[in-house]
Amino acid sequence: MQPSALRPAQPMQSRTFAAVIEYRAHGENWGTARHTVTLTSTPEGIAAQVDGQAAPLADAVSILDMADRVEVLAEVPATPPTIGKARAARLHRLMGRLGLCNPDHYGSAARAVGREVFSLATLTEAEARAVWAYLCHTLPQARQLAA
Repeated sequence: MQPSALRPAQPMQSRTFAAVIEYRAHGENWGTARHTVTLTSTPEGIAAQVDGQAAPLADAVSILDMADRVEVLAEVPATPPTIGKARAARLHRLMGRLGLCNPDHYGSAARAVGREVFSLATLTEAEARAVWAYLCHTLPQARQLAA
C-alpha cells in the first residue's frame, strides 16, 4: 500500500487535516463545508477533534472520507521509546570496563548511530543495538566483558 495523506509512511503522534466537502446535487452547488480535523494517538486509542472541539472518532473519519479535498496541515511524528537512565548507566559501565574514557562514550555512540549523542539515555532500542554492534566490531573483548 502506498503512503497517502491519510496513511503516512512513518508513524505519527498526531496529524491535522484541512477537509473540504462540496455539496452538489443535480449539478447545483449547494455549498461548501470546510473542517479542520486532528487525529491524535493516545494510550487509550485515537482521539479526534473537529474544528478545535473534541469529537467522536467516527465523525472525524466520516468527514475525512466524505471530503472532496484533504490536505495535511501539520503532523507530529511518533517518537520511539528510549532506553532510559538505568540501561544507559549499564552501557556507561560497560564502556568504562572496555577502557573508553567518559567523553568517548558519546563519541562512540555518535559514530555508531550517525548523529550527535549527548546522553546515552536518549538512544532508542535500535540505536542502542547499533552502539553495541559498533563496540563489538571495534573492541573484540566487548562480548567477553559483557558476560
